[in-house]
Amino acid sequence: MSASPGQVGVDSEALEALRIPLTGYCYRLLGTAADTDDAVQETLIRAFTRAATYDPSRARLSTWVHAIATNVCLDMLRSARRRMLIWEGPSARDFDPDAVLPDRWLDPMPDSRLIDTEDPAELAVQRESVRLAFIAALQHLPPRQRAVLVLRDVLAFTAAETADMLGVSTAAANSALQRARGTLATARTSASRPNLDPADADLLGRYIAAFENHDVAALTAVLRADAESGMPPFAWRISGRDDVVRIFASSDACAGDRMVPVRMNGSTGVGQYRPDAEGVPRPFALVSVHAREGRVAQLVTFLGSGARFAEFGLPERI
Repeated sequence: MSASPGQVGVDSEALEALRIPLTGYCYRLLGTAADTDDAVQETLIRAFTRAATYDPSRARLSTWVHAIATNVCLDMLRSARRRMLIWEGPSARDFDPDAVLPDRWLDPMPDSRLIDTEDPAELAVQRESVRLAFIAALQHLPPRQRAVLVLRDVLAFTAAETADMLGVSTAAANSALQRARGTLATARTSASRPNLDPADADLLGRYIAAFENHDVAALTAVLRADAESGMPPFAWRISGRDDVVRIFASSDACAGDRMVPVRMNGSTGVGQYRPDAEGVPRPFALVSVHAREGRVAQLVTFLGSGARFAEFGLPERI
């Protein structure tokens, strides 16, 4: 597209090149796939329609577009409730099929939509900052503090750029950043679990084998004593290895299920397949697997996510 006389514009290809960074940014703020898609699309539409007003002498293109995305996300978060990775209420020994809380949960996202670098140092930063534990911790911050922290500590925008994006003074932006860092440190310490690291590939393999073989002893061996399990959108959490194993052993609902490793949120999770009426394994749910000190610490089964398998590069059948 062309700029008006006397104005400096930007073409649609330059905007489209920012789609992955924008997706990562909006996802960190919003926490769900659908909201992220809506925010990114709205940002690109606004940027495209205003492209002729962009002036590179005043801001980098990335800064200008992220300012638009910030406003879009903050508008979306005005009446939003904090989302959870796993049910934060009391744990339960028995499953309640009626305990459904829609629109209260985080979503997993494929690495391919969030990460756009091959530089080892930058890759480590991007992976760490899209892990589900980090996204869950960000939910404890008010929306503006969330935006400030991501802009400064994750995306490395300057204090002046961040203040300009939010329409506040540099001093106010720095103050918000300090408060956000303090809250985030507490939230991550009290509620987060580290994701599975590449070094834990053997652990993931042993977990998958135990699950697929319905091997109670093997499952017990890979779980931490304080392991947790949850199934969004149900307000249900199992706490402790004994209860996780007890429920696993007491039901054959997962008999015949298969699991395929998949890259998600800067780490490795699994796609869980369940046999259909003809016995063909079909997409059932995405599962995040979190580990600590060499054992599985948390399992989160995102029920209803089978329709998203193609987005994660998973086959329709195995």
